[in-house]
Amino acid sequence: MNPQDIIEKMQSIANDMQTKVGDAIRQSPAKDLEQNVRGLMTQGFQKLDLVTREEFDVQTQVLAKTRAKLEELEAKVSALEKK
Repeated sequence: MNPQDIIEKMQSIANDMQTKVGDAIRQSPAKDLEQNVRGLMTQGFQKLDLVTREEFDVQTQVLAKTRAKLEELEAKVSALEKK
């Protein structure tokens, strides 16, 4: 056997092993366990009433605008009180 044949044979064996391991994982209880854990985590997160990052960012912007408006109104009230 020449070196090229040996490399091709090793590559074929590695590909076969990868395919067999992948098939074994897909057919094993580990896959079911992963799906069950994901389902439980999803239910848990829903019970926590979490918000998405996008919703959080929107509310942060709303709060910043509200805070700026409040500071503006406080300054106006303070100026009126000084008169």
